[in-house]
Amino acid sequence: MRQTAKRGHLAAGVALVGLLAGASAAMAQDITLHALMEDVPETQIIESLLPEFEKETGIKVEFEKVGYGDMHDKLVTQLVSGESFYNVLSVDFLWAGEFPAAGWLTDLKPMIDESGFDLKPFLPSMMDLLGSGGEAVPILPMYNYSMGLIYRTDLLQDEKLAAQYEKEMGKALALPETLEDYVALARFMKANAGVNGAAMQAQRGDPNSMEFSNYLFSAGGAYLDDERKVVLNSDAARSALGLYADAVQNAAQTGALSATLDDTMRLMCSGEAFSMITYWWMLPQLDDASKCPAVAGKLGLAVMPGGHGESGGWGWGIPANVPDDVKKAAWAFISWVQSKEISVKRALQGHAPVREDVFSDPSVQEKYPFYKQGLDIVASGKSFPIFTYTAQYEDVLGTQLSLAAGGERSVEEAIEAAAKGLEDLMAK
Repeated sequence: MRQTAKRGHLAAGVALVGLLAGASAAMAQDITLHALMEDVPETQIIESLLPEFEKETGIKVEFEKVGYGDMHDKLVTQLVSGESFYNVLSVDFLWAGEFPAAGWLTDLKPMIDESGFDLKPFLPSMMDLLGSGGEAVPILPMYNYSMGLIYRTDLLQDEKLAAQYEKEMGKALALPETLEDYVALARFMKANAGVNGAAMQAQRGDPNSMEFSNYLFSAGGAYLDDERKVVLNSDAARSALGLYADAVQNAAQTGALSATLDDTMRLMCSGEAFSMITYWWMLPQLDDASKCPAVAGKLGLAVMPGGHGESGGWGWGIPANVPDDVKKAAWAFISWVQSKEISVKRALQGHAPVREDVFSDPSVQEKYPFYKQGLDIVASGKSFPIFTYTAQYEDVLGTQLSLAAGGERSVEEAIEAAAKGLEDLMAK
């Protein structure tokens, strides 16, 4: 262990001791923290480290892992009750407007100040994304899920495909620079490479809303302007949706309109797709010879064509409706799991950092050189609109995207309805 890691471990230990001062060791051992977690690799990484935290503090942490679609309603039911069973919260950025506005979260700032926890290494973009860029800190970033382009390097370098592409397209086969180029390349790969051009998660709701956002930002569009005025009804958005529908219909796998992230991961892992627009940290999961031998060693990562993709993230919160001793224990866990030392351990297993010092850590870059591209993706990412009714807007937008991609509604009608839906919800 490096000397810097030893110092980080010591600082974390001191912070934990200070936080639990006033509570006996027996009291700490009586506390069990319960968290409802999305069943994704990030959760599994943290779960593997929980025995270290319990050994250090005597505090038990138990994860209940579920699919994303079940999380919001289960959490809200507890947050409006007399006392929440989930006493440490995993909060999606899509709820970062709703939860604090409802008064469901504890401000973490007093505990941050008391423990001396350093926020400076946290990426400002992630703090802002989760509503923690001001004086109050309702949510501390946990991990990012900014999106980029994962693609097959072997197919992009195939000499026969390169010759055919140049003959048909009049230019060299290379990473696309524009969204139009990407969709054309994905269509070419489906027609000529024996694979689907794009593994797409076009299921109505969260999956297609997040996927389409990459198309929108790549095309130079936006949901809101700097004054938070709705600007979705634009030429850029119409171009983006036209290209999205084109990709679903002509480059994606059969059944893309009902596919989720899990479906796209299986497709990419099996070697049946050239590309996928997805969370950049999926690369270490796919680039694993024991799990995905068909594609391991044959994958690259890039910022979305056009220079911007969709940026998202999860954070930790503490419910307002739990006792003070539980809040202290919850903060002890949060400050431990987001410390430099533990964040590096997580990164070495494929964690998507929210701390700049983890992205730049030599051991992380040595194992995963593509974390340099990962930082570029996070830094250039743009956000889905965050407000009280963000979760509802996913359904509004997702419906219009599905209708357009399925050929049931024109692009113009779908964009107009999606923009009107956003205006109506933001006016509530």
